[in-house]
Amino acid sequence: MSSPKRRIETDLLMHGRLMSDYEVTLVNDNSTQEFYVRFKGPEDTPFQGGLWKIHVELPDQYPYKSPSIGFVNRIFHPNIDELSGSVCLDVINQTWSPMYDMINIFEVFIPQLLRYPNPTDPLNGEAAALLMREPKSYDAKVKEYVQKYASKDISEDSDKDDDDDDDMSSVGSYESGDDEAAGNMDDI
Repeated sequence: MSSPKRRIETDLLMHGRLMSDYEVTLVNDNSTQEFYVRFKGPEDTPFQGGLWKIHVELPDQYPYKSPSIGFVNRIFHPNIDELSGSVCLDVINQTWSPMYDMINIFEVFIPQLLRYPNPTDPLNGEAAALLMREPKSYDAKVKEYVQKYASKDISEDSDKDDDDDDDMSSVGSYESGDDEAAGNMDDI
């Protein structure tokens, strides 16, 4: 694996074999560096039953530089920005290693983040405060968001609109004046 381009191709090939639980959709047929992954909420968590569309962008320097990861549909979590969907996860943002790959992100890092949120380093202050003060209310609000923005029915409805994906802006550039943060699956 001498070149970043070769590593990207290898990681994407691994999606087919090792990430069979995930639906991977390329944003642009000419590039394997930007894609969406359908991600199911981990079992035995308030996120169970949720289905999220996660935007992944691999930089030219991947795997030496970490990918950009963001939730497209809304999620209530202390370490995920509700407006942009960006994820605050040290292993992706600060301690990334070329030894990690997409399998690590979707089978270990994101499930662990959802299972064990860190309210002391929040991107979503409301979620962090609720988790620390009223954990049962936090769980209830997470489940409410799952029903409203990440249910299977909503996800299936959005598949009809997948041709509109090319019109989406990048995860980090949410600039709409609308307070409907990150939208729901109907918007994608």
